[in-house]
Amino acid sequence: MRVVKGHGTENDFVLLPDLDGAIGLTAELTRRLCDRHAGIGADGVLRVVRSENDDAARPMAHEAPYFMDYRNADGSIASMCGNGVRVFARYLQRERLIGSEAVVGTRGGPRRVWLDGSRDITVDMGEPTFPDLQQRVTSAPLPSVRGTAVEIPNPHVVVPVSTVAQLRALDLSRAPVVDPPRPDGQNVEFVVRRGERHLSMRVYERGVGETRSCGTGICAAVVGVALTDGMPLRDGSTWRVDVPGGRCSVSWPASGTVLLRGPAVIVGDIELDDGWLSSVNEASDRTR
Repeated sequence: MRVVKGHGTENDFVLLPDLDGAIGLTAELTRRLCDRHAGIGADGVLRVVRSENDDAARPMAHEAPYFMDYRNADGSIASMCGNGVRVFARYLQRERLIGSEAVVGTRGGPRRVWLDGSRDITVDMGEPTFPDLQQRVTSAPLPSVRGTAVEIPNPHVVVPVSTVAQLRALDLSRAPVVDPPRPDGQNVEFVVRRGERHLSMRVYERGVGETRSCGTGICAAVVGVALTDGMPLRDGSTWRVDVPGGRCSVSWPASGTVLLRGPAVIVGDIELDDGWLSSVNEASDRTR
């Protein structure tokens, strides 16, 4: 079995080409692939399948011919991944399956992507929503802080931090405590305002842990901070967001939806050893 490794601002993924929908992507296989010691290592797995060959994607096949079946490193399913969809599109471009513009199917709905020949790809991330939640977040060494709940479409809580030094000092080796938590968990973004429409961010992703970047989280951070600060949301201005893995930009045109722009890199192709794959399949069978 051949897989592909890629990343978007160092948020890294294993891509599993399965255009015919013949591969059963189990939670066990996902966890093993993402294992950084006994597998390839990644924050998640992106199964590449033609939409017509997947039950979840078939209703979107008329506008989104390819479906991004995204799994977190722990095997759980997520609706959308902003960095992942750019890497997904870069792979489709490399394989000459799409041109300079395409629509990708995700569990969060169809997502249009633009590839302009540069290292960056732009993704239409849709419209955020703002659940009526009063959540507080605790992460050592900071005390409890009130956050802003945002869905785009994954659930996030955006937490303000006063200084870059405080941001760096956060212990994200364990999950922040969110009160009240969402039923299926949430991503937590810790954000420092660096200047006019310029943020720095660290993120703890549900099902993964701290990651070097999070595309939906970057978008959530921008709209959450703008909302909190009383700044215009849909004015088309470009925001810069620095994460440990690099930089992305976000804008929200008045006549459209949130746009995320950032790099997408294909690292290389990997052929899985048959013996390793057999051991994973045996483990999957034992857990059924």
